[in-house]
Amino acid sequence: MPDFLSSLPFAVALTALSVGGWLRGQLMYWIGRIPTDQALRRTNPTGRLGRVHAWLAGGGADAGIEAIRRWGLLIVPVCYLTVGFQSMVQTGAGVLRITWWKYALAQVPGAIAWGLIYASIGFAVWEAALAAAAGSPLGIAVIVVLVLGAVAGVVLVRRRRSRAAAEQVPAEVH
Repeated sequence: MPDFLSSLPFAVALTALSVGGWLRGQLMYWIGRIPTDQALRRTNPTGRLGRVHAWLAGGGADAGIEAIRRWGLLIVPVCYLTVGFQSMVQTGAGVLRITWWKYALAQVPGAIAWGLIYASIGFAVWEAALAAAAGSPLGIAVIVVLVLGAVAGVVLVRRRRSRAAAEQVPAEVH
């Protein structure tokens, strides 16, 4: 755990981390909601907002949106136990314009669980994994395999979507 947190009583560290996780979720919700309401419909921004606009327009929150449509608000606290998918769900909630107070309440158990993990073993596990990977050829190999697997997964999903879209387009009649 970072020094500034390890010097605090456990309850204070847990509270700070849980509130921080909740606030981050709120930030991601509003990053999905505001650009969806404004930028995607009315503007073509540049710079940082342009990157957010492009991410949302390119389907950056699609997996989160699909999970919310399938599982409802139950996925919101569960997403706090993941890495990466968490941002998709939180942004997806904003894109779907889920009522703010319902989303905020759904976040609470997940944010507390996230705070509990990082106030206890989370940082230690993260630091140990990084140290092991950085100092070991096997660790570096595992990281390379994971990155290649992620890239292959993205490529396969895009190909399937392209094929599905091509099959839905009616052929020209001669």
